[in-house]
Amino acid sequence: MPDYAIIIPAFNEEAFLPATLSSARSAMTHVARDFGKGELIVVDNNSHDRTAEVARSHGADQVVFEPHNQIARARNAGAESTTAEWLVFLDADTTLSGETLAKALAALATGTVAAGGARVAMDREVTPLVGWIVRTWDRVSTTFAYAAGSFFFTRRDAFKAGGGFDETVYAGEEVWLARRIKAWAKKEGLTFHVLPESVTTSARKDDWFSTKEFLTQLAVIFLIPWATRSRRLCAMWYKRPKAPTEPS
Repeated sequence: MPDYAIIIPAFNEEAFLPATLSSARSAMTHVARDFGKGELIVVDNNSHDRTAEVARSHGADQVVFEPHNQIARARNAGAESTTAEWLVFLDADTTLSGETLAKALAALATGTVAAGGARVAMDREVTPLVGWIVRTWDRVSTTFAYAAGSFFFTRRDAFKAGGGFDETVYAGEEVWLARRIKAWAKKEGLTFHVLPESVTTSARKDDWFSTKEFLTQLAVIFLIPWATRSRRLCAMWYKRPKAPTEPS
């Protein structure tokens, strides 16, 4: 039985998975002495490329298939596939250091932390708008205790109490889960902890989408909250160029 599992949802991620899996495996080696055996799981979310093959050839312990193209379902499918009591959700374009994984698992090991996340850093310079979005999110995340979907760790009992990731929405599912876990944790005398450390995520959307498209997507999400229930209206999270850019 694994002590913890790292779950990576992946839709058409053959270009980024090698680096992500390499970082995750290195992080697992870094924490092995203190936190035991981990399981590395990739959930192929109905990809059209070599995602599953790349995952198997680059160190995934399990490759799970989720046919419905929705990140909440992919994350939940990964959680269902493991018996680990500690769950770490990592995006397929995000790299994880051993220090950050150690801090996350140490927080869970205290018995006082139900779940948490980390700050987010881009892997290179971005446009002013994207930079502002990232800085604003980090301030909101640390001030109000919310975790970005790129790195979300939780105890299984907290995950179950929160109902898992909301499968009625196509974006923002990590915010809703954090809210539900925090409500449960408060009753249990537990906390939701955001680490001061960062995970590094790809700035590829800055290449794929214009400033106008970013502003339009943000306007839709904040002005029409029910839009998160539509995959079409959350296209920025699901649209991929025909030939994904290789990570630099």
